[in-house]
Amino acid sequence: MSQNVITSTQLTNLTPLHRGKVRDLYDLGDELLIISTDRISAFDVVLPNGIPDKGRVLTGLSNFWFKYTESIADNHLIATEVEEYPDILQPDAELLKGRSMLVQKADRVDVECVVRCYLAGSGWSSYQKTGEICGQKLPAGLRESERLPELLFTPTTKAEQGEHDEPISIEEMRNEVGSELTDQLIETSFNLFRAASEHAESAGIILCDTKFEFGQRDGKLIVIDEVFTPDSSRFWPADLYEPGKSQQSFDKQFVRDYLSEIGWNKQPPAPELPEDVISKTSEKYREAYRLIVGEEL
Repeated sequence: MSQNVITSTQLTNLTPLHRGKVRDLYDLGDELLIISTDRISAFDVVLPNGIPDKGRVLTGLSNFWFKYTESIADNHLIATEVEEYPDILQPDAELLKGRSMLVQKADRVDVECVVRCYLAGSGWSSYQKTGEICGQKLPAGLRESERLPELLFTPTTKAEQGEHDEPISIEEMRNEVGSELTDQLIETSFNLFRAASEHAESAGIILCDTKFEFGQRDGKLIVIDEVFTPDSSRFWPADLYEPGKSQQSFDKQFVRDYLSEIGWNKQPPAPELPEDVISKTSEKYREAYRLIVGEEL
């Protein structure tokens, strides 16, 4: 395991255009460089510790899935091999290796497209209160983590940094981005989810839910940001799946559990994480990569 934890980047010849919770973006004219750091956030707050190899896992999995699903939907990926990057980036080749993507710029669609296959997370909370998720009625008597009768599309607003994404109905989404684009986004999201779910299943993983971001380039819809990573999806080990309770998952579960146990109030500044929580979380991310891609990171 690489112990070189990168929580912030500063390139030799460029300054960051934007720093998100995890990724740093650099502007290259018609293209963007996305660097996945090892930062980790919980409850919308970035934590002081990085998670070893996390950025490399996010980049490696996105790269795998973008290529795996390119026959279903175009995406913004140009390259992940640093040798193929412009000269201006070469002085930072060592930093960029394995944790960066050169991508096309696109006009972002300001809605996050969430697809749910199982009843978990905020969907479970909403169902317990109202019997619905985002205005969509579900059968009575479903248990936590149960497989849904059919795939659900539950969009959210795309919040600015520091704000929360808010669930919206499909009807509200139609008013926001138009009916034709909404239908296209739903169909594309479902097709991507089914393809990834089938592959994940063959690797012993249940794809519970995921979120996509889309952009438009020359009038064409493309997938942007990241895709089917432990930061954008819930992956569950199939052999441990048991409906009626929350499931173990390949993500920051250890971090969230620890922060809940110590009674953190979910307001910054976030507390330091102990070494065992950091190493267990890193292990989970790397295990997801190994199972999905079929090789060690």
